[in-house]
Amino acid sequence: MNPGQEQDGVGYQAATGRVGRRAHGAGKCRRAILAKWSANDEGSSLVEFAVSIPVLLTFFFGLIQVCIATYTRGAISECAREGTRYAMVHGSSCQTASNSSCTQTASNINTYAASSAWPNIGGGSLIVNTTYPDGNENPGSRVQVKVTYAFPFRIPMIPASTLGMTSTSVMYIVQ
Repeated sequence: MNPGQEQDGVGYQAATGRVGRRAHGAGKCRRAILAKWSANDEGSSLVEFAVSIPVLLTFFFGLIQVCIATYTRGAISECAREGTRYAMVHGSSCQTASNSSCTQTASNINTYAASSAWPNIGGGSLIVNTTYPDGNENPGSRVQVKVTYAFPFRIPMIPASTLGMTSTSVMYIVQ
């Protein structure tokens, strides 16, 4: 085709390579292709999933850690109460059926309280400390058991930290 010639209503310019006039319907075709291309959202749900799943999993595992921490808080409270119950009936005047002494020391009470702890699903460390605020183990005096627990708070994509929990129980010695 020679420069400047027209064929089927389309003019060509050889020097620039641009179309002078278009055939009827060419603009509609281009608009249809652009509309189809812009409406095509294949893969967008994969991108949305990839962006949202870390947030959802962090929230989910954080909720699990909060539930475990709540369970652990109840467990150390029960551990402190069990220790003071044990200490209040094993005071300085404690006697068994055969009239032998069943008095327990603070270290024995600590061991008993630590062993009575519920399953340690938190994975932290438990410290039990028994004291006698009135200075003796006589009936009518007080016994105090303090349980300290370091709960390792682990959530994916968040730096690990430790949550300190403490529970104290005080009772009067009855034997």
